[in-house]
Amino acid sequence: MSKTKTILITGSTDGIGKLAALHLAEAGHHVYLHGRDADKLASVIAEVQAVATGDAVDHIDGFVADFSDLTAVLKMAADINEKLPTLDVLINNAGIYTTSSAMTTEGLDVRFVVNYLAPYELTNALLPLLKQSSKARIVNLSSAAQVPISYKAFMGQERLDDKAAYAQSKLALTMWSMHLANRVASDNINVIAVNPGSLLNTKMVDEAYGQYWSPADKGANILTALAVSDEFADDTGKYFDNDIKDGVHGDARGEFGQPHANALNKDTIAELEQQTQTVLQSIFA
Repeated sequence: MSKTKTILITGSTDGIGKLAALHLAEAGHHVYLHGRDADKLASVIAEVQAVATGDAVDHIDGFVADFSDLTAVLKMAADINEKLPTLDVLINNAGIYTTSSAMTTEGLDVRFVVNYLAPYELTNALLPLLKQSSKARIVNLSSAAQVPISYKAFMGQERLDDKAAYAQSKLALTMWSMHLANRVASDNINVIAVNPGSLLNTKMVDEAYGQYWSPADKGANILTALAVSDEFADDTGKYFDNDIKDGVHGDARGEFGQPHANALNKDTIAELEQQTQTVLQSIFA
């Protein structure tokens, strides 16, 4: 691992986001967390500070925002831009699968908003800060579950079950990751989408499936490596599949693989970008 990095991890008050924050702070990096509950965030910040080494202990803090509310996401981005002089790594980890409130106040499926539109808006708002880094990295949390997007559902005109909404939102994030990698290549910003591992032992997986295949640290370890390891210094526009070759069970680390074909198709990516702008215009009109 190279010099101390300034790192923001969304959705880091539990699950693999929290574990990655602990690993990175322990290695001496400056870690900024995010959660939607201020009390829980403060508690986790204290946990991360307790393991931080070097001057990292003075550079552990966090930001509060409900990612189902894009106005709150943009306010958080403004707070980050004001507080941090630079940002070396952005890990877009926040995600939602099952929920008792599937629709946002704008009538959109909350999975599309939290899993795709929130990181889309946050990342674009933080690009000037990322450009201040000599070699920034963006790590977007994808999934083995990726299926083609229904734009009727994306626009809130059709209801999906949890599994479909989640898988479509994760494909959207993966498609955008490939597009973003091309867009920011000249700014020395690397972008990688990662499936951190299927059915890891996290709260989200437990709520959705009630069982797990691999420990949460499997996901946290790949996030940590993608964030700061020199091994990935030159990788961008790629999809890391952390499920092992002969199936999804086990602790072994995966490798770079092929995302869904739509993530490599310029026409489908262009359609997603167009539909995204339409939805955002409707929200902020």
